[in-house]
Amino acid sequence: MALPLLLLLELALYTSCFICGIVTAALVTIVQGHTGGKCLLYGVLVYNESAKVIDVSSSSYPSLCYFVSAISVCVAIFCFSLTLYFVYSSCLDGDIRRERLWLNVTLGMCGVFLFFLLISGCILKIGRDKLCETLPQTHFNRCEDAQNMNWASPYIGSKFYSSLHSAETSVWVNFFFWLIIGGLAFFQRRKGSVEYRSGGENAGATSSETEPFLNRPGRP
Repeated sequence: MALPLLLLLELALYTSCFICGIVTAALVTIVQGHTGGKCLLYGVLVYNESAKVIDVSSSSYPSLCYFVSAISVCVAIFCFSLTLYFVYSSCLDGDIRRERLWLNVTLGMCGVFLFFLLISGCILKIGRDKLCETLPQTHFNRCEDAQNMNWASPYIGSKFYSSLHSAETSVWVNFFFWLIIGGLAFFQRRKGSVEYRSGGENAGATSSETEPFLNRPGRP
């Protein structure tokens, strides 16, 4: 069954947003699990020169990392559900109706997700930078160098920086994809309700649009 290019693009964007949401939530959860449930964002790291280990002096409330993970999971669930709906409608019903009300809901959800993804990206960016600033520059030229050091038990910091950096990147990629989704929804809303049928046919055209430009006169 052939689907129109615009709908295929939208499905690809929703699938990509789902993957980005799962990646962000997984990476933040892994880092939090390696630090005994503590949230390293905006935390303080201390380097013990005598023992040659890094210890966590203070950390943020665990709910801060839970918030970032929850936003990404909500985005992933919404995208997964919407993708299943599109596939179900195209395979069983044979058409996908995009009414004006549905497009308004999509634009509203797009605005909500963009807002919370922006907050999540800023939390990951600023929180990671504040954490890295607590490392003594005399021993660490870059924050990534702390991953190669031993950490005090029970902490495991072998991939804390790369995981937080990848989680932040995934959030910003997700944010960019939702900008495109919002643009597509706004474009379709301007055109009015659209119905896609199997075979890639756009059923939103009116009868006047399908009439020939030159009507042949009837034969006497």
